[in-house]
Amino acid sequence: MTHPLVVQLRFARSEFVRCLEGLSPEDAQVRLEPMNCISWMIGHLANQEHFYWCVMAQDKFIAPGLNDLVGTGKPATTPPLDEMWVVWKMVTETADPFLDSLQDNQLTEFLQFQGRTARESTGTMLLRNIYHYWFHTGEAHAVRQQLGHGELPQFVGSMAAAEYRKGVRESGGQV
Repeated sequence: MTHPLVVQLRFARSEFVRCLEGLSPEDAQVRLEPMNCISWMIGHLANQEHFYWCVMAQDKFIAPGLNDLVGTGKPATTPPLDEMWVVWKMVTETADPFLDSLQDNQLTEFLQFQGRTARESTGTMLLRNIYHYWFHTGEAHAVRQQLGHGELPQFVGSMAAAEYRKGVRESGGQV
């Protein structure tokens, strides 16, 4: 049974991807200061998931150099779109088995990394990750509007895969 918050993370991911459909590699690297370019945003979201769900949760360091390229507080970069999608897909695919295993009681626990306890509970980190996607979805949409892209998706799209059902998990089982 997939936890409802993980379902919401997947929905936030899918809306981010939907926002970027049809984006050219050239436009993905345009930086409209003070905003970062869209390819940076893709890598930046992958960076957060990499640290939370791959490194901290599973001790899997699969994207070396990613934090230096797109980490918070690092110098602005304009990485290639295709490279950022490859790393994003690799990271999210690696993160998903851990996310699929989460149970309610684990959301109030704190991950450990290199002998230190995370500042936030796993559930709070999951919420932060979801909200981070929504933040950059809006920012990417704004960049696309500034670039003159027409017929952009309207938000929020179909919630069929992420609708709320009291007491029912994605698998249809009762909680």
